[in-house]
Amino acid sequence: MSPELSPELTPDSQHRSLAAALPQRLRDFALLARFDRPIGWWLLYWPCAWGVLLAGGQKRWDLALWLLLGAIVMRGAGCVYNDIVDADLDQKVARTAARPIASGRVSKRAAWLWLIALSLIGLLVLLQLRLPAQIIALGSLAPVAAYPFMKRITWWPQVWLGLVFSWGALVGWSELRTDSWDVLALLYAGCICWVVGYDTIYALQDREDDALVGIGSSALAMGGRVQGGVALFYGLALTFWTLAFWLLRPDPLALLALLPMAVHLVWQVVTLIPGDNDNALARFRANRFAGLLMALACWVVGNA
Repeated sequence: MSPELSPELTPDSQHRSLAAALPQRLRDFALLARFDRPIGWWLLYWPCAWGVLLAGGQKRWDLALWLLLGAIVMRGAGCVYNDIVDADLDQKVARTAARPIASGRVSKRAAWLWLIALSLIGLLVLLQLRLPAQIIALGSLAPVAAYPFMKRITWWPQVWLGLVFSWGALVGWSELRTDSWDVLALLYAGCICWVVGYDTIYALQDREDDALVGIGSSALAMGGRVQGGVALFYGLALTFWTLAFWLLRPDPLALLALLPMAVHLVWQVVTLIPGDNDNALARFRANRFAGLLMALACWVVGNA
């Protein structure tokens, strides 16, 4: 088994994924793009789907599939870029020291070429969109490029990640309509708070290493109040989404569509054990299902 596929070093890797069956050289590039960890591109994709469905695109399966492809390759490209920038930090953290660039199995030159290849596929997806959505999608490049540096200069890099990982909501909505920007703003704000919440849960696994290396995270900033902090951000997310739904469709029954998502997020907070890495990883991964629940809610409300 490849060092990075070792459960002890990379507990969130899908060990039976296609990446595990590849020859070592190809596997390293798959691992570099995190193809062994589909949770990442699901979390990037769900806000795209929410924007499409809330905008009334229930029949736009073609758009949904293009955005899914875009989420997969651009999340991969972002991870490659992140590993290029963070190679020095990754070498100091047990969970990341075996990554292809940090371990020396993939050179930075080869990583840049792989990044370009993934970005070209992303360009193909971009060309399927209308001009307003293209412009908004291109606007994400600057915050994406800045993200790897945020943990070096702030205790709250999760907020910046929220800006980046929620961007798909803007793209999905603007592909279908260019009105009701207040609804979109509230959807986007809720997405950011959701990302901060679940990525704080994820960051619990790295608190000791992050403190030793000297990089920031919301899990460290919250200290012993992580459960309360996650509850606060999830609560804000639900508040923003409730307002977005109400502005789009002022019907009390429509708000019931959010109830399953609310129950699920409450379950995450109540059952979270901050000192248990396995528990934190399971709660983080549960947000793939949370994304589906929110997508169903957007389907209902956007299908007015």
